[in-house]
Order: sequence, then C-alpha cells, then structure tokens
Amino acid sequence: MFRIRRIFDDAIQVNQDALRQVKAILQKRIPSVSEQEIIHLEDKLRNPFTLRFRPILFVAENMRHKVLGFAMVLHEPDINFCFLDWIATAKDTLRGGLGSALYERVRTECAALKVSGLFFECLPDTPGECEPGLIKDNIARLRFYERYGARPIINTGYEAPVNPEDTCMPHLVYDDLGKDTPLARSHTKKVVRAILERKYKDLCPAEYVEQAVASIRDNPVKLRPFCHVRPHKTRRAVHDRFSEKIVLVVNQDHEIHHIHERGYVESPVRITRILSHLEKSGLFETLETQPFPDIHIHGVHDADFIEYLARACEEVPADKSLYPYVFPIRNKTRRPKESTVLPGYYCIDTFTPIHRNAYPAARAGVNAALTAADALLAGRRISYALVRPPGHHAEQRSFGGFCYFNNAAIAARYLREQGRVAILDIDYHHGNGQQDIFYHRSDILTVSIHGHPEFAYPYFTGFEDETGTGEGEGFNCNLPLAETVDGRTFRSALMQALAKVAAFEPDFLVVCLGLDTARNDPTGTWSLTPKDFYKNGQMIGTIGLPLLVVQEGGYNTRNLGLNARHFFEGLAQAVFTPTRDRTLTQSPPKGIQFRYDPLPQDVEKIRHLVAATGFFREDEVEIAAQLVAERLEKGLASGYYFVMAVRNGGRLVGYGCYGPIPCTLAGYDIYWIAVAPEFQKKGLGQALLAKMEQLITEAKGHTIYVETASQQRYAPTRAFYERCGYTIAATLPDFYSPGDAKMVYSKPLKTPTTIPDRPSGNETIGIRQ
Repeated sequence: MFRIRRIFDDAIQVNQDALRQVKAILQKRIPSVSEQEIIHLEDKLRNPFTLRFRPILFVAENMRHKVLGFAMVLHEPDINFCFLDWIATAKDTLRGGLGSALYERVRTECAALKVSGLFFECLPDTPGECEPGLIKDNIARLRFYERYGARPIINTGYEAPVNPEDTCMPHLVYDDLGKDTPLARSHTKKVVRAILERKYKDLCPAEYVEQAVASIRDNPVKLRPFCHVRPHKTRRAVHDRFSEKIVLVVNQDHEIHHIHERGYVESPVRITRILSHLEKSGLFETLETQPFPDIHIHGVHDADFIEYLARACEEVPADKSLYPYVFPIRNKTRRPKESTVLPGYYCIDTFTPIHRNAYPAARAGVNAALTAADALLAGRRISYALVRPPGHHAEQRSFGGFCYFNNAAIAARYLREQGRVAILDIDYHHGNGQQDIFYHRSDILTVSIHGHPEFAYPYFTGFEDETGTGEGEGFNCNLPLAETVDGRTFRSALMQALAKVAAFEPDFLVVCLGLDTARNDPTGTWSLTPKDFYKNGQMIGTIGLPLLVVQEGGYNTRNLGLNARHFFEGLAQAVFTPTRDRTLTQSPPKGIQFRYDPLPQDVEKIRHLVAATGFFREDEVEIAAQLVAERLEKGLASGYYFVMAVRNGGRLVGYGCYGPIPCTLAGYDIYWIAVAPEFQKKGLGQALLAKMEQLITEAKGHTIYVETASQQRYAPTRAFYERCGYTIAATLPDFYSPGDAKMVYSKPLKTPTTIPDRPSGNETIGIRQ
C-alpha cells in the first residue's frame, strides 16, 4: 500500500524526512543530476524563481512514510505549460503500479492547471544513438509514456549536440493530456526557449538556444508516430479535478449531545446538513477519529474546570439539563458547594447547560480536532474537524456559548510543538476562548473577526483595544464589525486579518469556521452568501500554510451545508492549484513589506546598505545616499522615486530607485537596486524590480531602461536583467574606461498584471550609471 501526496515545503518534520529520501533516490537513480542541484532541492520549493518555474513535488510513500518514488513537475504559468523534471522510484523500473500512479498523478495535476500540455525529455531508443546497454531501458521508458499518448517531437534541432563530442541527446516528448489539440509552432518555440534558457542555462549558450528555436518550422509541430504501443490501446483521458484531498474528521459521537429544549439551535442536524453537501463535492477523504490523552486538554483548560465538567455531566439525570443562573460577580474566590449553583461558577451565560452527554461529546470533539491536526503533521495540507459541540467560547476555566472544550485552542497548542501557530476566528461571535487562553503568549497569534460586542455575544470581550498582555502584548487582534455586514465588507476585514497572520510568519493556521455570518442565521445579523464563502475560502487559501479548519457556529440548517461546501471549494481551489492564474511577477518575500516615501534616516540607512553589499565603490555609495537626500529636499520634483523593503520592525533590507527620463513621453530609468547580503538569493531583488515595473506601468510608462557596465564583475547584473525580460538596446564602447562599455538594457511594458504572492531567486544587483 502506498499513497501519493504533494510536498509544498519543508516546514514540518515529515516533509524534511521525505526530502532527504528524495535526495537519496535522486543520487542513486539519476546520477546525472549535479550535487548542487540535489543539495538545493528545498530551495526550489521555497524559492521557485531560481529557475523561473513553479515546482510541484509529489512523493509516493507507504504508511510508515518511507518514500518509494517521486515526481517533480515545473509549471510555467505565463507560457502555460508543465515540464516533468524528474520521475523516479527507489527500485530500478517505472513499470508497474507505482510508476503509473506517479505519472497519472502528474497528468491530473497538469490538467487541473489547464496547461497546454506536459513536456519532458527521454533518451533516444534508436540503436547507434546511445550506448547499447542504454537502448533497452530507453525503449522501455518511451513505451511506458506512449501508453498515455506521449511521443517525441520530430523535425527539430532539439536533439542537436551542444558540443561536437556530445552523444545520446534527449528527445523532447509531448503529452497533450488527452486533448487532441495540435501543437502550435509559436507555442513550442516559447516552451523550448524557456526549457533551454532556464533549466539548462549553464549548459546551453545563447547561440545554441537560438538555433534550437529556429529549427522548429512545422506548424503544427509534428510528433513521432507510435512505435511501441498501438494507438487504440493508449489511455489518454485524464480528469482535471483536484487529486489532493481535504482530510475530514467527524466527531461521530456528537449525536449523543442533543438538547431538546425549545429554541436550542445547536443540534445534531447541523452536522448532517454539512456532510450531505460535502459528500457531493468530491474534495474530502475521511479519517477515523483517534484517541488522545487528557494531557492535551490540561494544557489549555484548568484541572478543576475539567474535573467539574466531567463529574457534573455524569451526575445530572439523563433527561435533565442544568442551566446556570447564579454567577460569582462579588466573590470569585469562594467556590460554592451547591450543585445547582456551581454551573454559574464555571459558565459565562445562562443558556449553555450541564447535560449528561455534554462532556463525552465534547471530549470526542477534542479527539477529532487533534486527529485533524495530526494529519497536518503527517504532511496533509488541509484538515477539517467537523465537530459539535463547538468550542471557541470555552475559556481556560469556563464554558459557554454552546461550547465546553476549546477544540481550536487545544489543536493549536498541539501544533505549536512543531512550529508557530496563528488562529483566525471567522465566526459571527468573538473568539473569546482563544483570546483568554493565549492572551499572555507571543508564540500563538489570535485574530478574530466578529460582530461588535456592543450588540453581539459574548458582549464583554472582542474590543479593538484588547491586544494581549505582558509577553502577549500585540499578539491578539480583534476586528469588530458593524451590525450590518455584506461580503465585501467582510473581505476587507479578512484582508486585514490575513495581513496580520502573514506578518506573524506562522508555520500553521487554525481557522475557526463560523457559518453564522450567513444571511438569515438565527444568531447573527450579517448577510454573507455562498459566493462570499467561496471567496473567503480562496483568500484564506492564498496564505500558503498548512490549514486546520475547526467547525464552530452556524445554525440556519437551510443554507448551512451549501455555505460550507462553497467555503471549502474556494479553499481547495487556492491551495491545490496555487499556480493557476498567476504570473512569475514577484511580491516581497515572507515578512517583508514595501514603503515608498523616504524618511530622513534613510540617507544613512541606504549608505550603510549599499556599502554592506561589498559591490560598490565609495563614490558610488555616496551617490546612492545623495539621491535620497535630493528626494527629501525637493520631493517628487527631484525625479527620484523609491521602493523601500523593510523587515518586521522597520529594518531596511533592500531598496530600488527609479524615475522618469527627462524629455521623453513615457520612458523610465531604474537607477539602483541593492539588497542586504543576508537577503540575497531569496527573491527580494526581483520583487523590488517587479514592484517598480508595476508602479511605472500604473504611471503610464511604456519602456524601462537600465544602464550597467560590461566588466566581468557585472555579469550577474546583466544575467539578472536578461532573466527578467530585458534585452540589450545599445552598447557604448569604452564608455567608463578603455574596454569597459556601457550596456543599455530596455523592456517594453504591458498592461498591469496581478502581482502574486511567491518570491523569486536573485543576487545582489549593481547598476553602474
């Protein structure tokens, strides 16, 4: 038995272990891969723009997390194709179920990305082109792929040797993913150029790339006839639905907790209605709830509260509910002895009863939440704990709001053992439980969007000025909203909340999902629709973190299931196809923000930053500082515009300077890009360039110019701009000194494009004027 899962990053231990095993398979099975490429495999996942592709890594592993095989796909969203970089098994063959399962998973992913097709390389199967010992294996590989309709592209110079002594050059193979659409010449040229210039940039000189591209003359491009498989026996069809599944863990014991009193809306039918819609989506894989020890509850709730809840629920008659009615406002230190009074000592309201089955149902809900959290630690990307009773109103030593144990807080503390955790509560009512439990801590961030306590339960918490205490100061964020809220207003608050989460840089995000924000919910006043829940799911999914969703409120059983389904469809779309509809344009790396107005202290900061790169002469450092000073003195009339990259706390870690070229209608110069040494090769330089390009485009600029030198030390600078789409517009020989020419690069601009949320690779950039 094995399963195939995607590895998004190396943030958790199980993924780190899998990557080590993948590297071992690479070294054994694909010895041609360089040691450096193997060493930096994690960097490919963290920083996909080193090759200007988005990597997608699948591993096939057994139940003990032993990796049996893997596949690495490179997605190019701008040109819209995928390239199968590696596929290998720990054993010596792709034949059999494992190789087929991996390749079929790759095909499904590519189809879901809506790409034109899947390209990859295979060594030739013609005798005489390779050593005789390789031909048999090459035939087997090409036969394997022909079963899916994939065949080599012919009548091009792709197989031409780079050097005269090169032999056994690979075919470029194309899989149309069952679409039966012709392969256009213009598209193929872009694909070949991207492969040779990016993947093989250190092997293929520019003239070789141009020759290979120019050799593509057929339109449409032709594929080799079938050689090893009869065409009617191929299995070319592929579905384009998500292969990755959301883990679903249901509290199966929830039904025993059923309060029959009139008006008690927290009922078992809530789970039934949600499940009926989720089952139709095809997005979920159900896991059985596993038992967990009480120690995890004790890490969040006080021992006397836990003991009271267990004993009181056991002692109350089976057909009775004991409601709180007296509360210890005057003297909280004296615990009453009368059993009918005790509920008020541990409860925050009058409508959450002690009931015979409240404790066992809530205890089973904790197991469900921890099982879902454990799935994240096993490498799953999204887990959903569908539990009732809910939990986010349960505080450290009290219950209320239909809640007995705080499932989300218990799961967050459990995940905290493996990394930093943020909790985002999107229930209509304030997440007072998480706030109370973690109010003094800085390692778990709590954020809540809710109805203002002026009108919404629990009334006494949820104000904006409640930001934490002691070490936890600044790590609790409340976003109370008005009594009337539509989807757009909610998403504005959600954007603020996600920005707060992103700045915290967590390793996991726990989402308290309240569906009581929907229109006509009996406990709320807002008007969110199914489309709004879909968009909310999309927004949360773009955060790029392992997600644990814990069910909280939502009581309109007519729309409960529909809204839940739409939320998870949006979430899955964002998480499982994170590369669709995005370009290779950059945004800041994690934890970095941009500002645009220089401050007086920036003069010295930029002088220090530019000097710290070790790339510039003293006079060049002074020029960089003078440009900032001139902007501060003259304002925008100086013609100098800035993009400052600041780390949390305001530290300047990179900057760019640009401006309009005098006497031109819409030409712009980029004067400087500099990045602090410890942030080089992490995508910050390319993110700064992308932001300047965006701002120039918005200012109606049509062409950007960059000037640099021809000296060898500026070769990384020239390569950087060439990778970013700049071409040489002019060369002025001996401009700086004999033998040192000025190289003028240019790039025409297009209409503004969406700036996505993943960084790229980059070196320090030195621009010599």
